[in-house]
Amino acid sequence: MSRRFRIGVAGGGVVGSLVAAGFADRDDVEVICCERSPQGAQLDAGTGLNIGPNAVKALRLFLPDVASHLSSGGLPWSDWTIALTDGTPLAQFDLGQLADNPGLRIGWAELNARLRASAGSTIRYGTEVVAAGQTEDRPFMQMRDDSGTYEIDALDLLIAADGRYSLVRDSLLAPDPIQHPGIALFRLLCPAPADSPIDDYAQWFNGPNRLLAFRIPGNLVYCAGSFPLQGDTSIPESMKLTDAIRALFVPASGATAESVRFLLDAIGDDEAQLHWARLQERETRLVGASRAVLAGDAAHPMLPTLGQGATQSIEDACVLVDEIRHALADGVELNVVPERFAARRQKRIDFVTGFSRDATDTMLAGADPVAGTARKLEPAFLEKLQQLYRDAPRPR
Repeated sequence: MSRRFRIGVAGGGVVGSLVAAGFADRDDVEVICCERSPQGAQLDAGTGLNIGPNAVKALRLFLPDVASHLSSGGLPWSDWTIALTDGTPLAQFDLGQLADNPGLRIGWAELNARLRASAGSTIRYGTEVVAAGQTEDRPFMQMRDDSGTYEIDALDLLIAADGRYSLVRDSLLAPDPIQHPGIALFRLLCPAPADSPIDDYAQWFNGPNRLLAFRIPGNLVYCAGSFPLQGDTSIPESMKLTDAIRALFVPASGATAESVRFLLDAIGDDEAQLHWARLQERETRLVGASRAVLAGDAAHPMLPTLGQGATQSIEDACVLVDEIRHALADGVELNVVPERFAARRQKRIDFVTGFSRDATDTMLAGADPVAGTARKLEPAFLEKLQQLYRDAPRPR
């Protein structure tokens, strides 16, 4: 009888859930996926996200059952419009012309619930990875749950999928700085009446200050706002007040589009529910050690300008599942997986992170959204969008 391979996964988010789902029905692999939140508790439940057409395409190719289950919990993302906050239109992108299929609009809670359901009983909830490393040639994880702290060693593969503040990354690699481009971000999930003016993915600018919103299932609207910060500083508490936020997005004329008025009223009604953060990046690291791989935000936290954070996590997970399957089929040790994964993902991640950074130009201090958006209608940008949305990874 062939031996059973053991794969440790730190984090039961997008990457962890999909890797667990990819091997939930196999007897030759034991996936030990540790998720610190209790079962049924979804992190970031108060927000939504748009999943790019490229991730939907990848899921259909690698994990079709998961793709079908996930898509049934969201709404299609087919359109992207850009305007000024007074309603002046600047651009419209038809994803039907740029991608092979629509993207997906969904709530974070629904995303987590559906992905984790696909993983079955593989995920260990209420279990936090508190240490990780290697002894000789084998990685280990130290976990803590209600029963105490314990260790699982001699893993065949360790996957760091524990987010942008990854403990596993920091344990395996030399420290490297998180970079902040000087942009504050707030997020809100608010009720959407039947006559809400918000539908598909849309953005509104007043100078470099940007509102973004789209409808998701459950009669809800996801809203995100951003504005430049002075240098690499924390967000002043005074800027988190309703009047200060409103002042960012109301133009000098005082006239605002119906959609913008709806969003500003929703922000005023739920000021205390806003989630605040600063945009941040970190250098891409895909290989942690000979049997350790980094994926998702643990490997490449990126700017969210093009909605590629969770999207690239899905691409990562699909390639990881594919490489592990091939190693098992070839009868080789899983120490081949990190380098093979990196070889398939490095160029793609470099392109996506760079493109996302370039597309953030209209959100920086002093930016002109009219001129910046006009550049996004030129062939060079549109060709990159098609590359982003169509060049999803394929099984090898």
